[in-house]
Amino acid sequence: MTSASILGVSGYLVDVEVDVTPGLPQFEIVGLPGPAVRESRERVRSALKNSGFDFPPRRITVNLAPVDIRKSSPFFDLPIALGVLVASGQVPAQAFAGYVLAAALSLDGELRPVPGVLPMSRAAGRAGKKGVIVSLGNVREAAAVKGLVVLGFAGLGQVLEWAKEGRLPPGGAGPPARETWCGEGGDLPAAPEPDKAAGEDLRDIRGQGHARRALEIAAAGGHNILLAGPPGAGKSMLARRLPGILPPLEEEEALELTEIYSVAGLLPPGAGLVTQRPFRAPGVHASLPGLLGGGPGPSPGEVSLAHRGVLFLDELPEFPRASIDGLRGAMETGQVTIVHAGSHITFPSRFLLAGAMNLCPCGRLGDPGRVCVCTPGQIQRYRGRISGPILDRIDLMVEVARVPWEDLTSAPPGEDSQSVRRRVAAAREIQRRRFAHRSTMSNGEMTPAEVEEHCSLDHRTEVFLGRVFEKAGMSARAYVRIRKVARTIADLDGSPEIRLEHVKEALQYRTVSTFV
Repeated sequence: MTSASILGVSGYLVDVEVDVTPGLPQFEIVGLPGPAVRESRERVRSALKNSGFDFPPRRITVNLAPVDIRKSSPFFDLPIALGVLVASGQVPAQAFAGYVLAAALSLDGELRPVPGVLPMSRAAGRAGKKGVIVSLGNVREAAAVKGLVVLGFAGLGQVLEWAKEGRLPPGGAGPPARETWCGEGGDLPAAPEPDKAAGEDLRDIRGQGHARRALEIAAAGGHNILLAGPPGAGKSMLARRLPGILPPLEEEEALELTEIYSVAGLLPPGAGLVTQRPFRAPGVHASLPGLLGGGPGPSPGEVSLAHRGVLFLDELPEFPRASIDGLRGAMETGQVTIVHAGSHITFPSRFLLAGAMNLCPCGRLGDPGRVCVCTPGQIQRYRGRISGPILDRIDLMVEVARVPWEDLTSAPPGEDSQSVRRRVAAAREIQRRRFAHRSTMSNGEMTPAEVEEHCSLDHRTEVFLGRVFEKAGMSARAYVRIRKVARTIADLDGSPEIRLEHVKEALQYRTVSTFV
């Protein structure tokens, strides 16, 4: 029997070898099984008996190969049960040739969905396997891999009926049948998911034209953004609308994201590909493993669950320094590597960081209706909680003021998210062509060499920016960030060259002066 296991978010095939020999009744699983795998002995024993099959009272040994990698997924219930039946002569072995099997078993023989089926199916496809056998709850997920035969069953009895009689279960596009389903990957449409951006449209924002424009630039260039202002100014409201203006997920991005959510156990039964860009907003008390990934599994953290979407950190200075600094590697490399049980496990983490903070500890600075009571030293220490390496990776820093009563009550609705999204998608397409055959995917990810190559300025613009640099005491990193942002503004404008007006607009997004 062939099954699979998960290492990080990648699947790898596992040979399930079962030997049934005379001797005192004993049931052993070897090959570095984790606790969930060892417990499958009792589930398999009960499932076989309750499904009307004989559980041989002999010495049963199950080997999971390769034997040097710990297996912790619950994939192996079904292949172990079928392996016992094949080894004891109750079921023909040839029926399962070319298939990868993965399902948990209930005590009465029901096949239950397991996390991580999409990585398993992709591993089966890479290995040239004929297809996969899963529970009905995992059919949509497995069918996301084109070219694989997908067999879905509700119970062990249906699997064995198919194996003995050779009759394929009924198939076809649409929701799986009640007991069985058969089809090829790509036949079954992804389950529709609610549009997370539908209720959080930019048209709901009154005023805040400066911040809205900053969001558009952030989305268009993949630039990390920091929103600073008093409580109630709308920082969180603005950030939550970022996913709705990002371009739609491409197929490979959707597969990557679905793999992460599948491994994390966050795909509901019956779900297909994740179709919406994620928005993750961990609280300030999130643990380091919860933020970066880890734990006994280990499992993906918030930075990976935000892959290809938005990671929103509200009250950014209140996060522990270790958590903030831990983001540095994830933002720099686009992945998180965890050493666990002698293995190096990698989770992807390419996200757009959106941070929000007050301008001072009391939160009153910048609020015209209230008086700040913080000293300059307190303000400096508060802002200093955000480390320099993280600030080096934030391109847009925008002060968000309270919306005046007149704008809040009488200003017309702003431009809707779909209109902004079309402009963002057009700018991203320019960048896709610009960085073709490179690991860089957006202007925000450009290396210093790429900034020099793609962000050149004419003499007039260079002279202007040099004067600003000297007068404002600007840092070298701020100079580079301005050129990156100006490149994105030019892309939104459809301009091959960065012009003076693009640089002038980019300078407007350095309004949190302490961080320049």
